Amino acid sequence: MASGGFNRVLSIQSHVVHGHVGNKSAVFPLQVLGFEVDQINSVQFSNHTGYKNGFKGQVLNEKELADVYAGLVDNDLHKLYTHLLTGYVGNPAFLREIATILKSLRAVNEKLIYVCDPVMGDDGIMYVPKELLPIYRDEIVPLADIITPNQYEVELLTGKEIKTETDIWDAMQWFHEKGVRTVAISSSELGAKDTLLAYVSNRTTTAGTEKYRLSIPKQGNNVIRFTGTGDLFASLFLAHSTLTNYDIGATLERAIATLQAVITKTLSFIPEPVLQGKVAVTSQERELKLIQSKADIEQPKITLKCEKI
Repeated sequence: MASGGFNRVLSIQSHVVHGHVGNKSAVFPLQVLGFEVDQINSVQFSNHTGYKNGFKGQVLNEKELADVYAGLVDNDLHKLYTHLLTGYVGNPAFLREIATILKSLRAVNEKLIYVCDPVMGDDGIMYVPKELLPIYRDEIVPLADIITPNQYEVELLTGKEIKTETDIWDAMQWFHEKGVRTVAISSSELGAKDTLLAYVSNRTTTAGTEKYRLSIPKQGNNVIRFTGTGDLFASLFLAHSTLTNYDIGATLERAIATLQAVITKTLSFIPEPVLQGKVAVTSQERELKLIQSKADIEQPKITLKCEKI
């Protein structure tokens, strides 16, 4: 821990005024679990970009990011951080500036843990500039301690399709060879029709590599896709890896337990005709019910257990 005895996270992600993606999805759970969180918002938007009438707001550029961070350094505040968490980044120069910040943080705390959520796309669609991919692959990934990509992002980074579980483990090994200690994939499409599979691989100094699989029942009749779940998972994984003293199986179980509880709570607020697929779901209805799930964040109820591979 940093001076003062607290775990303190610097979280650099997007911000929305309404809803729960980016920092709005990550900060509250970390705070509930006892972490101090200082956030830098890579964007400030009215709402996430999936709303039918668009969004308004501002984008922080790399010079502004460097300026904000310089203020922290001037006051020796950068020495307080135990973790760096990054999520959505929209331009290459900003991403490179994050690498510069990370190196500065590690210069004053070599034990700082960097959790990288390499947000680039989903369901086969890349929604950031393609120029970010080689920077993530060659410059950012090798700096990460923990990385939490989705299946599509794993395919983008490794350059290989994932069709089997062997492909998943091979991809995780690719990350380990880049220097990443822990790779966590919150969901993949390798399960049965109504099941998602989560995976985690942790390279230890003594026991080689620990591997776990977790089977997750799909919720929402496959009609509703949620936003902000990846951001939530990354923050939960950061928290529980610390709180369990790096018991990676328990970390995955706790993170998924809370994620599932939040989705269940969110679905409980959605009108029945929407759940039945008779009425289209709105972006507002799909917003995660994070505040209403506070108890499940504080005390995750473990019903899904990891299988050690």
